[in-house]
Amino acid sequence: MDHILISDLRARCVIGVSREERREKQDILINLDIGTDTRDAAQSDKFQDALDYRAIKKSILSLVENSRCHLLETLAEAIADVCLLNQKVLKVNVRVEKPFALRFARSVGVEITRRREG
Repeated sequence: MDHILISDLRARCVIGVSREERREKQDILINLDIGTDTRDAAQSDKFQDALDYRAIKKSILSLVENSRCHLLETLAEAIADVCLLNQKVLKVNVRVEKPFALRFARSVGVEITRRREG
């Protein structure tokens, strides 16, 4: 399996359980490792044979910026679902982090892996 990587995608959303956290949008970081087969695109050198990662990024940003999840786990699952809507995505590893959510830590996050069923 081949991998398309999207690193440190920044977005803002309402996320968290406390009243304070839910007052304003917060910064989050998203990292994706998308499992796909790039052989057709590599051989043809044609965009239509490639995974359109720009379209996936746009879908993720739309989802995240309009979300109001309480948990990072819920948001990560929704992001994985969006990725797997694309038939060329066979597997996705999603890492979502909230920078500076914990005192003395650079960030706190969750990482999940989901596969296409069937």
